[in-house]
Amino acid sequence: MAPLKADNVTHIVIHCTDTPEGRHTTVADVDAWHRQRGWACIGYHYLIGLNGEIWEGRPLRYQGAHARGYNGVSIGICYVGGKRGGKPADTRTPMQKLALTELVARLRRQFPKVTHVVGHRDLDPRKQCPCYDVTRE
Repeated sequence: MAPLKADNVTHIVIHCTDTPEGRHTTVADVDAWHRQRGWACIGYHYLIGLNGEIWEGRPLRYQGAHARGYNGVSIGICYVGGKRGGKPADTRTPMQKLALTELVARLRRQFPKVTHVVGHRDLDPRKQCPCYDVTRE
């Protein structure tokens, strides 16, 4: 895994697991999915569970594997959910919304060069993830 240089971090990219609303999903689950794809480990730096738990994924000292072309300048955060009735939807619980807001604020203090907080879909128009308009929020 390539190192992530703190001075290069300009983006925080928000994702969803693309799992049904309310389905409990853990870092171990996502790690297994990403390893099945041939990656070294989970591609996101953080995962936010249904109850607002913030779990560490890939260590921040390494580039993520979550947004092609932006991994060297970004931190990847993923919330559990993103599907309702088999279709993309903002399924964030109130606890997830609060945890996401607090995590982004903390990371912006830790990485002062961050000027962009975006959804994966903002970087790749083929994606619907994270199923809500991050820039508007």
